[in-house]
Amino acid sequence: MSDRETMPPATAPEAPGSAPALPEEALKIAAGYAFTGPALDLGALLWDGRCHADAQVRVPLTMLNRHGLVAGATGTGKTKTLQLIAEQLSAQGVPVFLADVKGDLSGISAPGPTGERVGARAAEVHQQWRPAGFPAEYYALGGIGHGIPVRATITSFGPVLLSKVLRLNQTQEQSLGLIFHYADTKGLELIDLKDLRAVVAFLTSDEGRPELKNIGGLSTATAGVILRALTAFEAQGMGGFFGEPEFGTSEFLRTAPDGRGIVSVLELPAVQDRPLLFSTFLMWLLADLFHDLPEVGDVDKPSLVFFFDEAHLLFDGASKAFQDSITQTVRLIRSKGVGVFFVTQTPKDVPSEVLAQLGNRIQHALRAFTPDDQKALRATVKTFPNSAYDLEELLTGLGIGEAVVTVLSERGAPTPVAATRLRAPESLMGPVDAAALDRAVLASPLHERYAQAVDRESAYEKLTAAPRGGKGPDEITRGGKGPDEITRGAKGPDELRAQSRARTNAGAQARSKAEPKADKQESVVEQVVGSGMFQSLARSIGTQLGREITRSLFGTARRRR
Repeated sequence: MSDRETMPPATAPEAPGSAPALPEEALKIAAGYAFTGPALDLGALLWDGRCHADAQVRVPLTMLNRHGLVAGATGTGKTKTLQLIAEQLSAQGVPVFLADVKGDLSGISAPGPTGERVGARAAEVHQQWRPAGFPAEYYALGGIGHGIPVRATITSFGPVLLSKVLRLNQTQEQSLGLIFHYADTKGLELIDLKDLRAVVAFLTSDEGRPELKNIGGLSTATAGVILRALTAFEAQGMGGFFGEPEFGTSEFLRTAPDGRGIVSVLELPAVQDRPLLFSTFLMWLLADLFHDLPEVGDVDKPSLVFFFDEAHLLFDGASKAFQDSITQTVRLIRSKGVGVFFVTQTPKDVPSEVLAQLGNRIQHALRAFTPDDQKALRATVKTFPNSAYDLEELLTGLGIGEAVVTVLSERGAPTPVAATRLRAPESLMGPVDAAALDRAVLASPLHERYAQAVDRESAYEKLTAAPRGGKGPDEITRGGKGPDEITRGAKGPDELRAQSRARTNAGAQARSKAEPKADKQESVVEQVVGSGMFQSLARSIGTQLGREITRSLFGTARRRR
């Protein structure tokens, strides 16, 4: 008998490595993730309760600007998934933005410790795990907490997003838009909350009511509601989020000297009790990026991947117009090279119009303890393509660090649904020491640029300046008589230009009598350019020309960089 005759018949070919080949259905799934270009490694395929390390589940780098969703119940490993993806993006030279709600993502800058659990996970999924830290910058909203302060001016935040923060209804939101329009046309710069409060207080005063009528469609009662909402909002300590220097969102697009993408970590634990504010602020960051970035179409890799944690907070109580604006922003920002990942508990937290834009899905375990949980589970299953798995059973049985994955292939088609045991992050899975974080913030080149708040002349100062009468905002709000002050505060750009020319001419005539003729022209120019009135006027005109009511989908103003 020949050697060939004595060998037992093979029941299945051997896969590379030590694991036996997969069944036919599982082979089809694995083939859907065999990409040829650069890709991020998520983990290894799970089938029939076994981890098949030779069947790697991946996501193409070119498809990460097609957006995504990371979902799952609390404690299932969503945060570690964000960390895993962020590390690999940084290594590929892609900047990343992470909203760190719980405060445990700051460890991405420090190498992770070795240990039995990490070693076991790495062996299971054939991961060559090495401890590594990644370049990171730390930010904090308004400077509350550890990080470089991130502030926005009221005018760039815009009436739509501000209405969401103030919990205004649709009519009040439209009225706030008219107030912004009034401030624009009158050259009243809205930098911080006291600026907007001063404008609304003026419009509700006896002297300002004629101006209110000229706006059209804005009632005194509605303006009063907005004023009370602003006052209460500021009394809660929210004023520090708005002001100057305004943060330039282009800072998120930087890479480190070694070519790795910088991971921007927005530290949010200090504002956890203000979820509506930070979720809306994240939307402002995204809208601001949308304004500034050029169209790039399809790219080899994203220019930025933005992770939007606690995404359900953004949509809670949102108007249809607000949701439409989010949908359009997410749809259009893809062509700017920006990928957006929403992070939440279940897909039903995200409106279907937005969910339809999210091509990459990583779904961690769901719990089904109540009838509502069962309903949410069935709704989640319906959002996935047809699958070889029993998804209802699978999603309730996944362990920590396991997920159901479907992404867009290099051709843009959805990959087969794959149960996946995810890789372990290589950086510290937890927060860095507070002292180390503070040292990193102080050493950042951005600290000097943004740390110190600036309060320059704006609407509040213009409306409360009183060379004749000295009446302040409280008197104006109570209807105090100060027509000279009110008229001065409400002057528009044309009136200010005329006033500036008159003062400049008067100054030039006075100086011409005392100065030699040869130095006259240079002295006038220097005096005019250096004068406070000229600089204030230039800022006012520049702001107005920069705006011209060219507000975005969210009503945010386009800034001049």
